[in-house]
Amino acid sequence: MSYSNFNQVFKEFNKLRVLIIGDVMVDAYIWGAVERISPEAPVPIVRATKRDYRLGGAANVALNVQALGADPILCAVIGKDEGAQKVFDRLEFNKISKEGIVESAERPTTVKTRVLSSHQHIVRVDEETDKLLSKEEEANVWKKIAALLPTCQVVIFEDYDKGVITKNLIKKSVELAEKNGIPTVVDPKKRNFLNYKHTTLFKPNLKELKEGLKLEFEKGDKPEVEKAVELLMEKLQSKGSLITLSEKGVYINFKNEKHHVPAHLREISDVSGAGDTVISIAALCVALNLSPHVIAALSNLGGGLVCEHIGVVPIDKNDLLQEANKLNITL
Repeated sequence: MSYSNFNQVFKEFNKLRVLIIGDVMVDAYIWGAVERISPEAPVPIVRATKRDYRLGGAANVALNVQALGADPILCAVIGKDEGAQKVFDRLEFNKISKEGIVESAERPTTVKTRVLSSHQHIVRVDEETDKLLSKEEEANVWKKIAALLPTCQVVIFEDYDKGVITKNLIKKSVELAEKNGIPTVVDPKKRNFLNYKHTTLFKPNLKELKEGLKLEFEKGDKPEVEKAVELLMEKLQSKGSLITLSEKGVYINFKNEKHHVPAHLREISDVSGAGDTVISIAALCVALNLSPHVIAALSNLGGGLVCEHIGVVPIDKNDLLQEANKLNITL
């Protein structure tokens, strides 16, 4: 289907159902005031005044997908603990389905707690494991994927190296997606980097690209970036790659098209969560079979927009639509 304007494209987003396989976590925040140093050790005492719990990791991708108008279905493993209850509470609050969530007494729910005072980040405490799923856990996740994947229009692998995504699950999920004609889009991390064979669009950032291929070059070196992406696509036998280059924008090699899209000048407040926004927009664009240039340009635009906000926030669909129309990106 061809589209004459972005208003049409954004309406089509509302019809999409997206399976997000990956590591779900809770981002917990404690805000407080520091008024003295502890007599027990030379550390600040924070008098807590406020706590907040937010969805993080793959669940933040779900929030972005939802903010764009699509229906996110999360497939993940969490613990049977207090953190799990926080996940379920936030999913319910945000009206996101929990039908793909597997609970396991064998592993904790990932919770990252940040302590802040006067906008200063004092410490972060992580409760997590990065061990791979047991055979039983993997079988339970696969049951969910096998049932849910054929009902979706695109699959996102959101990998944070916490062990939920295994080599076997990747292989089986990609094969099932191919069989059903459903594209697969990947936001990788280190451990599984070269395990995502035959995927549709692979989206590492520059650091992940260099580490994954054991290469060294500057982000401004366009020929080297292009060579690295060719090598990556050869190794993965993937259909395409989208590389985020921070202030240098993005580079896409997909459907025999190659485009460098520069970043837009912005007042950057916080880059947290920008990658989650980029993968969400890219996945919806791939599901609608949009051109490589539009995928790169719209993803780049959305990633920049969320960086104007402090903290991890999902994309604002109306802001993105206005910017896309204003910049006159050709469909």
